[in-house]
Amino acid sequence: MDRSAGLLQRFEEHRPRLRAVAYRMLGSLSEAEDAVQEAWLRLDRTDASTVENLGGWLTTVVGRVCLNLLRARETRREDPLELRMPDPVVSPADGVDPEQEALLADSVGLALLVVLETLGPAERLAFVLHDMFAVPFEEIAALLERSPAATRQLASRARRRVQGQAPVPDPDLAQQRRVVDAFFAAARDGEFEALVSVLDPDVVLRSDAGTGISVLLNGARTVAGQAVLYAKLAPFVRPALINGAAGVVVIGEDRRWSIMAFTVTDGRIVAINVLTDPERLAALDLSAVGD
Repeated sequence: MDRSAGLLQRFEEHRPRLRAVAYRMLGSLSEAEDAVQEAWLRLDRTDASTVENLGGWLTTVVGRVCLNLLRARETRREDPLELRMPDPVVSPADGVDPEQEALLADSVGLALLVVLETLGPAERLAFVLHDMFAVPFEEIAALLERSPAATRQLASRARRRVQGQAPVPDPDLAQQRRVVDAFFAAARDGEFEALVSVLDPDVVLRSDAGTGISVLLNGARTVAGQAVLYAKLAPFVRPALINGAAGVVVIGEDRRWSIMAFTVTDGRIVAINVLTDPERLAALDLSAVGD
């Protein structure tokens, strides 16, 4: 086996972890793949015999690439409050394939990724690398060109925000599905109070239609007020797993797609995240849940 083939084989052993790091950092499947590919290109130009810990080295490279992408994204964003929905990982309702399992390890639900989108680049890097992948603060500090103590503070600040704003879904997937099914049944039948009953009083609905068009609704009765819309969608709903949690893919009569991700906690829906951006939906592989 020549050097290049052997090096590629070693790199492929680390690819699942690198994709997971990049996806949590960027919330974009395509950008995550680009970041991992960039890590390979840099490794191929490096004398690997000088790298003592290849996995750690590659994680650091991916972290640096992602940090640069996040900083570039910040400068392009005209409105700091602009809602950007992370790319969902869509699977059939009956299970997630092994490659997706690696990507979604540690219950990286869409609600968590939405909160990560609100963090600054440095905070996000510190939290993701340390709290999710156990990278030492000393290594992260070198990436950020800050002291380990300052890096620790960044991660702590991000951790508080995540714990306060990212709801943890119920572990029982069947129970999640029953709640989501009850939501659409109530909408279909025009049962407003039944719809309210499956929603947490402080439920949040976020919708991203692309090109800066977004909607944010708070409160059970406000969200239930969209019941007419949900009723129209109900006949076109196809059950799916969205980032490993109960959700749906909606295929309208005009073949336009939308994705609805639900976070169910203590038997009630606490968050609904909706992606209707046609450009981003077209880039996702939704063949497993319908055509």
